[in-house]
Amino acid sequence: MIAAVIVVCEIGFWALILSGLLVRYVLGKRRIATWILASVPVLDVVLIVAVAFDLGRGTPVGSIHHLAAYYLGFSVGFGPAMIAWLDVRVAHRFAGGPPPVKLDKDSEAHRRYLWEDWFRAVKACAIAAAVLVALAYTVASDEQAATLLSSIRPLGLVLGIWFLAGPAFSRVKQSAS
Repeated sequence: MIAAVIVVCEIGFWALILSGLLVRYVLGKRRIATWILASVPVLDVVLIVAVAFDLGRGTPVGSIHHLAAYYLGFSVGFGPAMIAWLDVRVAHRFAGGPPPVKLDKDSEAHRRYLWEDWFRAVKACAIAAAVLVALAYTVASDEQAATLLSSIRPLGLVLGIWFLAGPAFSRVKQSAS
């Protein structure tokens, strides 16, 4: 059941974003588009309620429950940036907006982007961990709680790898003057 809810939430996430941006730029209805885009977090609430209900029924914790918490964290942590990224492209394509800026990999702007992206990952992992802790201490049995809490550790590994692959070794090319 939870896998289906995750799939529905993911499809709903993209459907709301795309329809909100199309309503904004193709139909020119900014107020309606804002309401559509503002409704995206409702999907996150649906997901967490479904997971809480499933755990409250005594369902053994499986990887799908962990995935739901991870998905929720990354949806909240990266959702606004993904919407902004897509917004620029839809505005350019349908409303005559400026073209998306492509960052030079050796620029200060690219380095700043890598740090911002990593901090989004920190936020996403913190939210996922908070969801796992909240579920463990509210609806889960002792056995379920132990399993939920054990799934926080991989988030640190994700952040470590992300840091090393992203901002840790980014360099700004010095101009030869």
